[in-house]
Amino acid sequence: MPQDSVPFREAFAAWAKIGLLSFGGPAGQIAVMHSILVEEKRWLSESRFLHALNYCMLLPGPEAMQLATYSGWLLHGTRGGLVAGTLFVLPGVVAILLLSILYVSYRELGVVEGLFFGLKAAVLAIVVEAVVRIGRRALRGRPQFAIAALAFVGIFLFDLPFPLIVASAAVGGYLVGRLGGGPAAVAADEALVAAGEPGGGLRRALRVTLTWLALWFAPIALLLATLGRDHVLTQEALFFSKAALVTFGGAYAVLAYIAQQAVDVYQWLLPGEMLDGLGMAETTPGPLIMVTQFVGFMGAFRFPEPFSPLGAAVLGSLITTWVTFVPCFLWIFLGAPYVERVQRVPAVAAALSGITAAVVGVILNLAVWFALHTLFADIDERRVSGLRLLAPDWATLDALALLLTAGAFVALFVLRLGVAATLAGAALAGIAMRTFW
Repeated sequence: MPQDSVPFREAFAAWAKIGLLSFGGPAGQIAVMHSILVEEKRWLSESRFLHALNYCMLLPGPEAMQLATYSGWLLHGTRGGLVAGTLFVLPGVVAILLLSILYVSYRELGVVEGLFFGLKAAVLAIVVEAVVRIGRRALRGRPQFAIAALAFVGIFLFDLPFPLIVASAAVGGYLVGRLGGGPAAVAADEALVAAGEPGGGLRRALRVTLTWLALWFAPIALLLATLGRDHVLTQEALFFSKAALVTFGGAYAVLAYIAQQAVDVYQWLLPGEMLDGLGMAETTPGPLIMVTQFVGFMGAFRFPEPFSPLGAAVLGSLITTWVTFVPCFLWIFLGAPYVERVQRVPAVAAALSGITAAVVGVILNLAVWFALHTLFADIDERRVSGLRLLAPDWATLDALALLLTAGAFVALFVLRLGVAATLAGAALAGIAMRTFW
């Protein structure tokens, strides 16, 4: 459908609806967009939608949010992309901010404590389900299994930085592709290349890059000039800017990196609080990477000077959200005109297959980390011959947490109740346990 045949006001209403319905993680969010944009409105063809999705899966960042931005760009150019991307994340931003305020203000109440106690158990089951689901899709042969295993060993035992694992996996995937073990490049549909705004060449690319880099880094420069490099708000802005560059493979992959740095290095929050934040992100609309907003909130709340704790927390929440999602607009507006050319490069497809395989190992690391901190009160970290070993104190095993976690696994894997029902059931069970036991 031509761009000018879709009224902008109608598109605005559709993007607002999609943003409010964007529960259920990337799969659910993409399904909602497909239902509205392809089946109901018929604004995009099936092939155009799939090509857009393929491109967004090549990028760092939340693919569902970027798919919304790219689809909006196809319909109404830059203003369409801005509206679609913003409305996709706005409900989640508001919800996470309100829940974060509730969390620091009333988490000592039995009901609130029980709610998050239950959500932790469900989150553990959901992360394990993500390992299984992504593994089935990404591990197509022995080379991919080897990359996944090396990624797990690298991050869990050697504590290697996540960016290094991503880069190494890309090189490994490229080499496997050169040897004939990688995937074929995505076939191009020449009829689709001309859709959307004109490419505009080098001048347009420079204009888009400079504009969005300025928007991305202007708040960071202001924080550096006024608060200095060591202030928590500046540290959050710089850290989450770096994280935005390596979020290949979805939120679960980068969460291992974020949890490692935010909990162990910066000490912005405790392991249990990280799980609580992920529970918030799982139960609110918007991308799962919205958990970074909670991390930014808690970090600034814990180190607020010279602001009040709540004032600093709100600022931390907003600056984290800004540096997490502004890069997404840059990737889309810069690369969208060249989407078909990127997908036709075999080397890119092979490198991305390596990264996707490594993501499985990284998410497995996240699942083990979450399991240890959900079920045990005390975890001892030891260093043996350069290896990092996490040893739980079995005397601190939480029997109620173990029971609740087992129930969440049964609900998700045996009864197949889905993420929403599992979260709701675990939350209610957690409230009951904290109320009566």
